[in-house]
Amino acid sequence: MQLAREAHEAGLRSAWFGQTFAYDSPALAAIVGREVPGLHVGTAAIPVFGRHPLLVSSQAQTAQAATGGRYHLGLALGTKHLTETGFGIPYERPITRLREFLTALRQLLETGSADFHGELLTATTPLPTTVPGAEPPVPLLVAAMAPQALRASGELADGILPLLAGPRALGEHIVPAVTAAAEAAGRLAPRIVAFVPGVVTADIEAVRETATEKLAFYEQFPSYQRVIGLSGGTRAADLAVIGDEETVATEVRRYREAGATEVVFTATDLGNEEDRRRTWKLLGELANG
Repeated sequence: MQLAREAHEAGLRSAWFGQTFAYDSPALAAIVGREVPGLHVGTAAIPVFGRHPLLVSSQAQTAQAATGGRYHLGLALGTKHLTETGFGIPYERPITRLREFLTALRQLLETGSADFHGELLTATTPLPTTVPGAEPPVPLLVAAMAPQALRASGELADGILPLLAGPRALGEHIVPAVTAAAEAAGRLAPRIVAFVPGVVTADIEAVRETATEKLAFYEQFPSYQRVIGLSGGTRAADLAVIGDEETVATEVRRYREAGATEVVFTATDLGNEEDRRRTWKLLGELANG
């Protein structure tokens, strides 16, 4: 709560919460959004394996009502290792599952009911599912970067949440693909909420070294390996924006020029507390400039 208030006071527009095996992201977002009026809150992102559209709809609508319409729901495919190790569920046909999940969930969020019978999922509503005050309909976003996931997201979601996708990958591959899919489906232009690890700091070398260590986790996954390569990098840390205020502001503009409708900085704690505050101050100025 202290950090959320600090973010809002710095002029930041939104705060996003990941979903692993610890806190419940929609619940935390609901609490933060309720306590910090004016701050948009989002989940980035709930894996579709191990969840059901009916339950996620309930969580999302509750958060939307609690925050007065400032909640944004993000979904993800997750990873084979975490899915099979954590849930004991085979990580099979992920794109089919994503499509079915999005189809059923959109019915629930937009109409309050569903009658969906897919190959992998069934979602029907023998009882009411609408939450009073959950308006407007919760925005539905997907952590998509690969071609099939981008196509499904363009057709069935409101936007995407790419991470470690630099301006080159966004402008040349990701934005064109998801936009074309949305246009073909008769949908509005998708939101492109780019998640960018970055820090304003004077100790560039030390923070870069920390970033190399902390972000190496992503390098084991083919989807991130691909998008890092498309961005012109070899390590995940190559996509971290690290430098003074001018350097970081320039990179934010590059993301916007590449098609990002929103830029969300993550891993702003790679440096020290002074670095984090400098980073948030700059981002607040850019958001309100």
